[in-house]
Amino acid sequence: MSKATDTFPRQFARTQRLTLGEPRNIVVSPDGMRVVYCRSLGGSDSVNSLYVLDVTTSVETCVADMIALQAINGSSGDSQIDTAAEKARRERAREGASGIVGYSCDQQVLNAAYCVAGKLFVTNLVTAKTQQINTSEAVFDPRISPNGKHIAYVRDGKLCVCDLTGTETIVATESQPNVEVTWGQAEFVAGEEMGRQRGFWWSPDSASLAACRVDNSPVAMTWIGDPANPETQPRQHRYPFAGTKNADVSLHIFNINSNNNTTDRIDVQWKQSQFEYLTTVQWTSNGLIVALQNREQTKLEVCAVDTSTGALSTIQTETDEHWIDLVAGSPTLLEDGRLAMCCERNGVRALTVGDHVVTKSDTQVRSIITTTPTSIYFAANPITDPTVLHVMRCALPDLSVFALTDERGVHTASVGGNTIVIRSATLHEKRTATRVNGAHEIPNNAETSLVTPNVTLHRVGANKIATAIVMPRDHDGSPLPILFDPYGGPHAQRVVSASGAYFASQWFANQGFCVVIADGRGTPGRGTQWEREVHHDLATKVLEDQIAVLHELPNLVPCADTTRVGIRGWSFGGYLAALAVLRAPEMFHAAVAGAPVTKWDLYDTHYTERYMGNPQVHPEDYESTSLVAHAHLLKRPLLLIHGLADDNVLAAHTLQFSTALLHHGKVHELLALSGVTHMTPQEVVAENLLLHQLQFLQRHLAN
Repeated sequence: MSKATDTFPRQFARTQRLTLGEPRNIVVSPDGMRVVYCRSLGGSDSVNSLYVLDVTTSVETCVADMIALQAINGSSGDSQIDTAAEKARRERAREGASGIVGYSCDQQVLNAAYCVAGKLFVTNLVTAKTQQINTSEAVFDPRISPNGKHIAYVRDGKLCVCDLTGTETIVATESQPNVEVTWGQAEFVAGEEMGRQRGFWWSPDSASLAACRVDNSPVAMTWIGDPANPETQPRQHRYPFAGTKNADVSLHIFNINSNNNTTDRIDVQWKQSQFEYLTTVQWTSNGLIVALQNREQTKLEVCAVDTSTGALSTIQTETDEHWIDLVAGSPTLLEDGRLAMCCERNGVRALTVGDHVVTKSDTQVRSIITTTPTSIYFAANPITDPTVLHVMRCALPDLSVFALTDERGVHTASVGGNTIVIRSATLHEKRTATRVNGAHEIPNNAETSLVTPNVTLHRVGANKIATAIVMPRDHDGSPLPILFDPYGGPHAQRVVSASGAYFASQWFANQGFCVVIADGRGTPGRGTQWEREVHHDLATKVLEDQIAVLHELPNLVPCADTTRVGIRGWSFGGYLAALAVLRAPEMFHAAVAGAPVTKWDLYDTHYTERYMGNPQVHPEDYESTSLVAHAHLLKRPLLLIHGLADDNVLAAHTLQFSTALLHHGKVHELLALSGVTHMTPQEVVAENLLLHQLQFLQRHLAN
């Protein structure tokens, strides 16, 4: 429960945006009898334990209690993260919790393996017995074998396997020590941009491992320092700037005999010069498949791997003159041997099975959730309403499609056997609900927000831009300054039918603002052409759509004062906020830009080149969309915020922009956050950031 002395900024920070205490990482056993998940004890507790729900009795059991484990091992509640690899994985996943934040299960979901503070544990999910497996060094990303007899993990850049007694074998390592080469880990752009967090995969029979070898030596070296602590040595960080070299990534198969020893190594063969990105690896009972993408991201090949030779044979090829989006869960090989994918067809993203287009042109498929022998479960929205997300089922083998959710909201699912667990977020409920088979609700320990969203959704202007308007509660109709609060960029939405998306916006509204959130061209859910509108220009149409909404706002909210308009945003939203006061100072009168990309050639290869192309080929596009190049245009108050430890949008973005502004005599404010990364999980930092932004906006948008 919330504390009596809480303000919303404090609650929002303390509860990590009101997410702590929610059931998460849900896995359902293939017989449908057990639901496994992580959860903390309360809304301000970041330490997750592991739970199992008996579907028959609806009885919940804590099978791995982190308080007990910490008492045994003498670790603190925050569980110090011991490995650089684990810290990097959490940053890529935007993970702010501790304790058990991820786990793997065997095929029957009888055992789970996980690590806490680099220590390896296995829990029997039926008996609730937990054992620690001693390893010589801290481990990272443990994965239990399908038969439950072995665990593979990464240790100091090596891929290792041990049995349940702790007897270890190094499966893959370099013959000579080389800190630039790792085995079994995802490279930076795979984790940050491709959605591939893993670097090794068990075969279904537990006899083999497929593993990535990553050589980071071609990637540009950067240094991330801690200026507040000058005695601290800067940290090396390989960062693939747009137009520069990526890591060299290869895939290899290791056969492991019953004594836990590696018997041979098979190199998977493809032309890395033609397909630079390994986007997907999946090993099913029908074999091993990979998805490969070219550097330009205009071609994707799905290939079957001959595990005896490493040779590839192409199953399906997708091409697009703009780019090919990578979609969660796609491709996936079905048990009947057909390939299920999410592909651009008839102007929308469709579910395809083999040569068949399963979904209609009125549906935008967002992901493949999971597959069973009889079904494909996927997430989709009506093309006319990108604010919702529904769970759908495609029956096999006849490919008939059914909706499993109908309430307006954002729904996701986990499936096993005849059991389906659906997590739902709606506009009329402050907290998410996680229900098993539509009946039993898994307890949610998250706190209830101190603010209640007062939000209305609209489709605005000729482009029918999805727009949320958040108003102060019990407003008397007097003129209100306007605060735009967008993200506005590709692959992310802010306007959704879920109340949790508007808590911070509502707090700003309650301070006396009409808050406006608009998802313009380039944002997902509206079909192929809508997303492609930003090709080679991440600025013009993105900003035009924010302005279009502003023009229409007086018709929707007569008390909105268009002579006092602010804009705030983080990451791409920070870029958009700064762009607004540079390009449209007559419309936007103050901006807060948090962690903004200010030069696209300072951002990474996979994201930037997808939309902008290679900067060496299209320098004019990079120049026209650069904030640094247009610093001389600033006429309005601008607050820049950046974490100095940010390894995603490097602090160099804001520092170079600030230098350019100073060069042109443009007054601005800069808030540098020592020790803070791209996310801001620190409670004091997160709370005071909201307050600082509010004071800046109030100061500059006063009557």
